[in-house]
Amino acid sequence: MTTTIRALLGATALLTLMGAANAETTITVATVNNGDMIRMQGLMDDFYAKNPDIKVEWVTLEENVLRQKVTTDIATKGGQFDVLTIGTYEVPIWGKAGWLVSLNDLPADYDAADLLPAIAGGLTVDGNLYASPFYGESSMVMYRKDLMEAAGLTMPDAPTWADIKTAAAAMTDKSKEQYGICLRGKAGWGENMAFLTAMSNSFGAKWFDENWNPQFDQKPWKDTLDFYLDLMNNYGPPGASNNGFNENLALFQQGHCGMWIDATVAASFVTGKDSTVADKVGFALAPDNGLGKRGNWLWAWSLAIPAGSQKVDAAKAFINWATNKDYAALVASKEGWANVPPGTRASLYANPEYAKVPFAKMTLDSINAADPTHPTVDPVPYTGVQFVAIPEFQGFATAVGQQFSAALAGSTSADDALAAAQELVKTEMTKAGYIK
Repeated sequence: MTTTIRALLGATALLTLMGAANAETTITVATVNNGDMIRMQGLMDDFYAKNPDIKVEWVTLEENVLRQKVTTDIATKGGQFDVLTIGTYEVPIWGKAGWLVSLNDLPADYDAADLLPAIAGGLTVDGNLYASPFYGESSMVMYRKDLMEAAGLTMPDAPTWADIKTAAAAMTDKSKEQYGICLRGKAGWGENMAFLTAMSNSFGAKWFDENWNPQFDQKPWKDTLDFYLDLMNNYGPPGASNNGFNENLALFQQGHCGMWIDATVAASFVTGKDSTVADKVGFALAPDNGLGKRGNWLWAWSLAIPAGSQKVDAAKAFINWATNKDYAALVASKEGWANVPPGTRASLYANPEYAKVPFAKMTLDSINAADPTHPTVDPVPYTGVQFVAIPEFQGFATAVGQQFSAALAGSTSADDALAAAQELVKTEMTKAGYIK
């Protein structure tokens, strides 16, 4: 009897140990509801085949909501997520604060040396890569070649803002719900303010002078906002103050936009199977005003691990899978080379198959044209093209975005929006100790 019990207990212990050895690790990944991330979720069978002991739970959120949730979680050490989708703004700040896990020890096949320097540089602090880029982007003009031709116009490869206004006027036919231009109007530091900050650089504007005094009371910002509002009020779609990246993408795909100036990553979607104008789209660099700066930004949506995660090894396995060269080949095999996440690796742009993609060169040229270390015409004390790389920025920039969105909606004037922006940013910068 005793021998039988011992045998049973031994077998139970063995089964318990075996279960522990084969236990499934579940990681929670927070990501943005952009098309490339949605596509990744449809390709998870490949990940599970290579990592049968890891399960992934997704939290997929709209851009503004994602930023709010991951910022709150990491700042409070909430531990809700094991992998964060964050951007070029957060990574250096959070890496320096010790809030992220270094990715320097990813496997050799990750090939960190293959990352584009412009993208990797923004994700590295003191020699540590703190996030792996899923896709990199700048911004550019996407336009309807057929509507330009019908108007008797040709889009230059490097247009000015005057060219854009002329084209917008010529392509607008509101009786057909055809609008000359679609631009971001939804409030948010990474929504309308990403666009308007990049645009303002080309008008000679800046957030701060060299003593951190805000500059919204200066002529370049008034010129920027007046030009933007003139474009949108005369040639933009109704309700534009509610439109961010995804809303404008849908409008362009449905044939309602003559032009859209936004993230280069949108190119595969405006020329893809869901676009009614896929064969009619041309591409050009973001506009300038002859001052030496174009209105294009630099960004990467990247995957990072919060320092509080208890599942770092599994999180690293997922990040390596989602951002290495094999993933690009997987997407190409399923969806075609045009749908591979762009803007992260030199090898992609050296690939002769990818070189055939109509927007490949313009995307790379746009990324290389952005200079986050010298973002403005005049010297400034900050880095970042469409953002200011200080922790306080996301709070006050969203408040400024609300003022400018209200001006677009017609509930306040441009002058009042600029005055409110000046006052609120000055208050915050004084409180934070930048202004003595």
